[in-house]
Amino acid sequence: MNGQDFSLQPFPQTSPGCACQITGHLARRADTLAIRFALRGRLAQLVIPAPAEAPSRRSGLWEETCFEFFLAVKHAARYWEFNLSPAGHWNVFRFAGYRQGMAEETAFTSLPLSVWRRTDSLLLGLKLEVGRIVPADQPLEVGLAAVIECRDGGLTYWALTHPGPRADFHRRDGFLVEL
Repeated sequence: MNGQDFSLQPFPQTSPGCACQITGHLARRADTLAIRFALRGRLAQLVIPAPAEAPSRRSGLWEETCFEFFLAVKHAARYWEFNLSPAGHWNVFRFAGYRQGMAEETAFTSLPLSVWRRTDSLLLGLKLEVGRIVPADQPLEVGLAAVIECRDGGLTYWALTHPGPRADFHRRDGFLVEL
């Protein structure tokens, strides 16, 4: 399995209102992608959505604590945005190019999220049949990100890197992982 560990960094201009760390692991084998996010720290300082009784596809998940990843075929303009809520809600959007042609990706009717909560950590995992949207022989570029809501009312934005003057997870120069 082709994979690697990662660590997200907060966007410099957002308030550090919460002491936390976000790490994870990403791996690909043929048409399956496995991803795990680990949020550690003073979780009592964060707003983390409660587990949903019936997780479903939802819009606007990035307006509160949410983990995200972006997939793109190397050298192609199109890409996909995956939103994963600790509540279990999810969504997948397809883009024709940078922030253009946004549409819900219908190749996925559910995402099998696993969420584990502890007093000082939250783990979120997903095994995705990426072959539904990308052939197994296509190299992928991946962007990893999170939006973390702090109890003080502020949102913080986390990514592998922040290449622009504002937090923008859609920038392809932020898709640093190649699988």
